[in-house]
Amino acid sequence: MTATPDLEAARPGSPELLRSVFRRHAAGVAVITAAGARGPVGFTATSLASVAAEPPLLSFGIGTGASSWPAVSAAEYVGVHVLGERQGELAMTFARSGADRFAPPTRWREGPEGVPVLDGVLAWAVCRVHARVPAGDHRIVIAEVVLGDPTGTGRPLLYHQGGFTGLRD
Repeated sequence: MTATPDLEAARPGSPELLRSVFRRHAAGVAVITAAGARGPVGFTATSLASVAAEPPLLSFGIGTGASSWPAVSAAEYVGVHVLGERQGELAMTFARSGADRFAPPTRWREGPEGVPVLDGVLAWAVCRVHARVPAGDHRIVIAEVVLGDPTGTGRPLLYHQGGFTGLRD
């Protein structure tokens, strides 16, 4: 027998409904970086997705009101960093408005194409931006992976129910 959705619990489409639904969806946590005119920028993203294998494309969303948006909107290349389960504080640093995200204790270096690359992450990639697709108050950035390092060790950091967590055995 198929479970029937509780239609009485369903609410009209709204930002609150969207947030409520996605609080129940566990998502991997990434930090997106770019070189900006005034220095490096970055933000925490839970919208990272694989798009295609040929060519190797990924996507992520960014709000047009985000402090990183002006640099990302102009960047030819971006960095994508997959965080490990012990990097919740790093994720919070890049999610916090007004924070100096690249100050210590954040460890990073200038990588290929001038992209800021974070140290100690599970995996990172430098990607060439192919498109910025309008989507409401956000843009979906589609980018091609051009190089990176997937050899970090550990388990992924997840975002679920409004907080950061790890996988459970």
